[in-house]
Amino acid sequence: MKIKPQDLEKKDLHELFVSTMLPRPIAFVSTVSQEGIFNLAPFSFFTPISMVPPVIGFSIVWKRDGQKKDTLRNIEFSKEFVVTVVTESIAEAMNQTSADYPSNVSEFKEVGFTPIKADVVKAPLVVESPVNMECKLLQVIEFGKAPTGTSFVLGEVILFHIRDDVWAGDHADISRLKPVGRLGEDLYCRATDLFEMKRPK
Repeated sequence: MKIKPQDLEKKDLHELFVSTMLPRPIAFVSTVSQEGIFNLAPFSFFTPISMVPPVIGFSIVWKRDGQKKDTLRNIEFSKEFVVTVVTESIAEAMNQTSADYPSNVSEFKEVGFTPIKADVVKAPLVVESPVNMECKLLQVIEFGKAPTGTSFVLGEVILFHIRDDVWAGDHADISRLKPVGRLGEDLYCRATDLFEMKRPK
C-alpha cells in the first residue's frame, strides 16, 4: 500500500497520522484568558524539541470554522502556559476537558480539576497531576490555511514541578508516574508493559 497525503481528505489523513505515529504523549495545557478565565485542554501532537535550552512543542489544530482555539488565543495574549503530564488517575477527566466549552467557561470548574498559582507564569498548575511545566512562549509556527491548518507552539520550560512521590533522585519514576499515551481512534495506552535495551557502545 502506497498513499499520497495530497489524495486524502483531512479526516482520512488525520486517521492515517494518528494510527501510525504512536504512542504519543499528551500535553495537558493550562492557560489564562485576557478576562482571567482558566482554560485546560489536551493536545496529543506533543514532543520535546531541545534540552539546552529546554524547549517543548505541541500542535493546535484550528476549529472547523477556521477560528483559533481558546488555548492558542490565550497563549498569543499572555505569551505563557503550563504543560501538565496526564496520568492514569486523571485520564477520564482529561478526556472530558476536550469537549467544546464556551470561551467564558473554565474546564477546571466544569471537570473538577484544582488550579493552583504557578511560581512564574499566570497560567495555573494542575494539582491533580504529579508533573507541571511552566513555559514561556518562544514562537508559533503556522502550517496550512484555514480552516484545515495547524499552529505549532514552541515554549521554553522555565520551571519544573515534580511531586516528591514520583521523583527518584534524578528522574521521574515511570512506575509511580503512570503516564497515559494517545493512540488512534478513541484509544489510549498505559506505560506498564516495559522492556529495556542498552545503547550500543
